[in-house]
Amino acid sequence: MSKIAFYTLGCKVNQADTASMEQLFTKAGYTIVPFTEPADVYLINTCVVTNMGQSKSRKIIHRAVRNNPQALVVVTGCYPQTAPEEVAAIEGVDLIIGTQDRKNIVELVAKAGGHKGLSTANLVHELIKDSPFENMTAGVDAKMTRAFLKIQEGCNQFCAYCIIPYARGPLRSRSIVDIRAEVERLVAQGYKEVVLIGIHLGAYGKEAAGGPKLVDAVRAALAVPGLARLRLGSLESIEVEPELLELMAQDKRFCRHLHLPLQAGADKTLRAMHRPYDSAKFKALLTKIRAKIPDVSITTDLIVGFPGETAEDFDASLRFVTACEFAKIHVFPYSPRRGTPAAVLPEQVPEETKNKRVEAAEIVDTRGHQNYLKTLAGTETEVLWETKNKHGLWEGLTGNYVRVYTESKIELTGKITACQLQKLFEDGLRGVIIKEHDK
Repeated sequence: MSKIAFYTLGCKVNQADTASMEQLFTKAGYTIVPFTEPADVYLINTCVVTNMGQSKSRKIIHRAVRNNPQALVVVTGCYPQTAPEEVAAIEGVDLIIGTQDRKNIVELVAKAGGHKGLSTANLVHELIKDSPFENMTAGVDAKMTRAFLKIQEGCNQFCAYCIIPYARGPLRSRSIVDIRAEVERLVAQGYKEVVLIGIHLGAYGKEAAGGPKLVDAVRAALAVPGLARLRLGSLESIEVEPELLELMAQDKRFCRHLHLPLQAGADKTLRAMHRPYDSAKFKALLTKIRAKIPDVSITTDLIVGFPGETAEDFDASLRFVTACEFAKIHVFPYSPRRGTPAAVLPEQVPEETKNKRVEAAEIVDTRGHQNYLKTLAGTETEVLWETKNKHGLWEGLTGNYVRVYTESKIELTGKITACQLQKLFEDGLRGVIIKEHDK
């Protein structure tokens, strides 16, 4: 088996897991081909955070079987972890392994290849307390300018709507020593920005009393010579500790961007969701963060149509998120997940109502995003350039996660340059490079 094709659904953690597996197969001599092409092995890394994610996971599995009925079809990720029998029953699936044992994926595929067509090898097992962190080398795409390093796995929060604690298991964390070693390797490969990610990133190290904290992981990464930027993935608001903000204020390499999922702006809905804060606490934190770091960009997630959410509750949420002045809001309709408390709650909101609320929330998001961009027009900042788009414009990201477009005749991929931000353009800003030398 020499050709393997991957398909990844879901979050950045899933994408990082796939990148790590791709690297393992490449080292073993496999050739990675596009999913649309003939392959000896198809590996689908699935998602179940929403009904749509699970439905699409099934469609992609069926597509792989149709692509080449003789190929080995491997399914990993959250779908088989939460519903192994259901996935194993899909005709043509040869191997399922859930959200663990990915570091042994090459050996497991080789073994399953010897039994192709006989039965599905179901290697999913329960994730228990004190399970070790699966210490895979950070996999990276050579075309990308940023590297995503997973430093934390699992979640113990059990929000009423969320299937992830069941799919990812209890808290586990990558060691400080290994974080530094991985960042050193990524910098040596030429990556300018490293993004620390996890399922419950703010709970880094909290599985053990007296363990390291997220700020310790950040310090370890920033201690690596040559690292130009460090960014954090999604972070629970209650875990934004003063030491972390102090470090962000002191070290310009620590990107001024925090993604803090709110999920609802009405306290009644937050209580029903089992979220560990109320709107007043959340707003007070935003005020504290902005006082400490005036140029910070704060983005969020919002779930609309949670069971029991009335029109009044939704209006309260919209008023609250408007007052919070987020740089960006990712809006999701509530999706019931079998096995979660919210799925059996009364007063489920009709789909038509949820869709209308998504539209209303997206209008608030668009207005807030544009207002934030206007505050940046006329300022100077540094941009990490990624690629040239089909219109011939270079695209890149600022430290506070704003997309910038510019014209340049020189190759900019992977370079950081000073840039004058000018005016709103598409989903970001047009800019003019001030100095065309790499930082």
